[in-house]
Amino acid sequence: MTIADILTRKGLLTAEQLADAQSLTDSEGLRLDRAVVQKGLLTEKQLLEVFAEQLHLPLVSLEDRSFDAELLRTLPSRVVYRQRLVPVARVDGALQVATSDPLDLYAFDDLRLTTGLNIEPVLAPREEIEKVIKTHYGLGGDTLDEMVGEDDAPAVALEAGHGEDLLEAAQEASVIKLVNEIILEAVNERASDIHVEPFEYQIAIRYRIDGVLQEAPVPPQMHRFAAAIISRIKILANLNIAERRIPQDGRIKFNVGGRQIDVRVSVIPMLFGEGVVMRLLDKANVLFTLPQLGMDDRSFGLFKGLIDRPHGIFLVTGPTGAGKTTTLYAALNAIVGPGLKVLTVEDPVEYNLTGVNQIPVNTAVGMTFEKGLRAILRHDPDVVMIGEIRDLETARAAIQAALTGHLVLSTLHTNDAASAPMRLIDMGVEPFLISSTMIGSMAQRLVRRICSKCKTEYEPDHAHLPNDFVLAPGEKLWRGAGCPNCRNTGYRGRSGLYELMVMSDAISEKIIERAPAYQVLAAAQQGGLRLLREDGWDKVRHGITTPDEVLLCTAG
Repeated sequence: MTIADILTRKGLLTAEQLADAQSLTDSEGLRLDRAVVQKGLLTEKQLLEVFAEQLHLPLVSLEDRSFDAELLRTLPSRVVYRQRLVPVARVDGALQVATSDPLDLYAFDDLRLTTGLNIEPVLAPREEIEKVIKTHYGLGGDTLDEMVGEDDAPAVALEAGHGEDLLEAAQEASVIKLVNEIILEAVNERASDIHVEPFEYQIAIRYRIDGVLQEAPVPPQMHRFAAAIISRIKILANLNIAERRIPQDGRIKFNVGGRQIDVRVSVIPMLFGEGVVMRLLDKANVLFTLPQLGMDDRSFGLFKGLIDRPHGIFLVTGPTGAGKTTTLYAALNAIVGPGLKVLTVEDPVEYNLTGVNQIPVNTAVGMTFEKGLRAILRHDPDVVMIGEIRDLETARAAIQAALTGHLVLSTLHTNDAASAPMRLIDMGVEPFLISSTMIGSMAQRLVRRICSKCKTEYEPDHAHLPNDFVLAPGEKLWRGAGCPNCRNTGYRGRSGLYELMVMSDAISEKIIERAPAYQVLAAAQQGGLRLLREDGWDKVRHGITTPDEVLLCTAG
């Protein structure tokens, strides 16, 4: 029986659906089984189940399987990349090989000749096979095979000494494809940054995922194409590829699956070439609503009340990478509407917000935060967001905006909420101005979430828990065991920890007295402030994160 007969007899496809798939095979030359999947009439797994039954082949999952290095070496990497096959096990002298295409009989004949072993095919989804190849054989290996000839001679320039040679190498189709693969893998893995680091005998590619750098496995021959790879990135970012002595910055725009990805590129000269860091700004992943930020009900209600006020200054504090800008964007999205005019001054403007007038800082022409803020006050705004208060001039302009009836949102680099007014005083702002304009401040951190796919319950050793984290006897906690969904880290995604201080008469008195931050904190705690660690322990009890993550983000 043909595959069409099997699918119709099993009731998986109707005659109309079969005719629809057949039209694709006629127009594009696809095999019928592939046309059925491409049309979305059946999933790949459904089709593999049919093949498994008809051909008497086992259908296996590669997600939880460990792979021995010696086993992986039984197949040449060139064959793995070309045929999309991976060795699974050695059984009685035969080699089990996973494939998603059991009808490609020529591939199995080639393997028998190459290895001298009997080949036993097993079925696995193509996505799982691709993940195994990337993890164990290296990212972009098939492209690199195209770039290296049969005699192992590079097909493109490697260490070109002239700009023209580098330009030609960077515009090779294989180099373009390789750079696209590197960026696409970062997008698929939800990375916020890509680090391309050349060393003497290798090139390292690392992705920052959920705030932690993770090295991407790359084939060893990739370092030979470091100059071409970096030149391609510089061309995309409209940078000067012939200039390799000074730092350069640029931007790239990509469309991936209908999503627009904005990439900020920074290139710095290093000992063995140029190092590149690409910051991926994915609008779909950063524009959260307020409920998605992860605040508890009390903090959420207080925060919503503060940003609904008609005037005053509200500051979000924390170190770089703590999600301060994301919180401000969520706040603006919550309040923007036809009845309010919202303006921002940012360095740089990271995301376009519908209904918000955004102004980029440009210090090269004298467009600073302070100048931008003074200018936009003449545009009759209701709400103003300043990317960051960095100096006395910007702080004074923000105070003046709040005094004249505007709501001002901004960020500040302090460790906790109580230190925010003290930081403004240190800049030179008068305490009475702070106490009369500041409505609140919020410190925040980001902790990694426990992976939902491998989340397991366990009973902790109380002796190893921090003294300020109290658990009832027998109370259980959660952790991630590690799985392909989280790259075996046990974590996937992040959540915020929040410490919200709402101004009160007691806090205002301490500010006017220029009291130290710990006294401001004590007054805030009497008014109900909850510390970052307290919010963290609450999220641990609810199975959102782990004690280690809270300790890492709130140490000191």
